[in-house]
Amino acid sequence: MNIDVVKSKLHNVTVTEANLNYVGSITIDEDLMDAANIIENEKVQVVNKNNGERFETYVIKGERGSGVVCLNGAAARKVAVGDVVILITYGSMPIEEAKKYKPIFVFPDTETNQLI
Repeated sequence: MNIDVVKSKLHNVTVTEANLNYVGSITIDEDLMDAANIIENEKVQVVNKNNGERFETYVIKGERGSGVVCLNGAAARKVAVGDVVILITYGSMPIEEAKKYKPIFVFPDTETNQLI
């Protein structure tokens, strides 16, 4: 049996843009993606600390070093620029492997979304 466990987390990043007219997804600075071992097109859970919204979307690469965290498409209605969000990815693995797995937690600067 496999269970889903936290694979990685970007904790307290600030939404820099919300683009309702984009097809969908979340754009994340490639530096942040690398630090949290998140890949393009991976499913990510978005938890909005400002309004309590929780939803899932997929990741697209943003410009490296830009600090961009942009919610696109319908998800843009669930955030406001300046909201602080937590981005969580999950992996599925056998229980015994999950007991030993160590997720990656990244805590960027909330003001700039840059790695500390």
